[in-house]
Amino acid sequence: MRVCLASTSPARLMLLRQAGVDPETMAPDVDEDAVIAAVEAFEGPLAPADYVLLLARRKAADVAARLATEQPDFDGIVIGGDSMFVIDGEILGKPHTPDVATDRWHRMKGRTGVLHSGMSVFRLGPDRAPDEAHAAAAASVTFAGDLDDDEIAAYVATGEPLNVAGAFTIDSLGGPFIERVDGDPSTVVGMSLSTLRTLVRRLGLAWTDLWTSS
Repeated sequence: MRVCLASTSPARLMLLRQAGVDPETMAPDVDEDAVIAAVEAFEGPLAPADYVLLLARRKAADVAARLATEQPDFDGIVIGGDSMFVIDGEILGKPHTPDVATDRWHRMKGRTGVLHSGMSVFRLGPDRAPDEAHAAAAASVTFAGDLDDDEIAAYVATGEPLNVAGAFTIDSLGGPFIERVDGDPSTVVGMSLSTLRTLVRRLGLAWTDLWTSS
């Protein structure tokens, strides 16, 4: 069973590999800002879960369509995902710059926010119509309250928080600064594995079908 991850996220790739799945990867060609702007023009602002579902589905659909055209014999699934972090009702995306990341950590320390993760799975096969299942998951994250300026500056200087939703990771250098996660911890890494398993089963497959043969 072939598996294609519609993402170039190292964290999502590592997460799947740790769960026994070694996927191919393909970067989706999706302008996230344009997609959100187009939907908001008609529907107004969306809830965080709707944003991540919208983008996850667009990413998975883009890669699924390309595979159907370029590799018509592809028999397997395509997985797309997107994540957003929310605190005080504000969506915090990737900070990109050290100044923004530093400001975020000073705001987040000692507090709790929610990481929303959207997932979309397409089932493709040469003799079948594409089928899709999707869902969103959420996990709350509580940050250490005793973080000092030096720790925040040192973490930001590593560059790790600059290109991740919310400016933090749980599976790498940022992990020791997180006191508690309520919900599926893999959601905070980038995809809820338990939710992903449910979607795979909804498409008529067993999660163990995806395990990479040794």
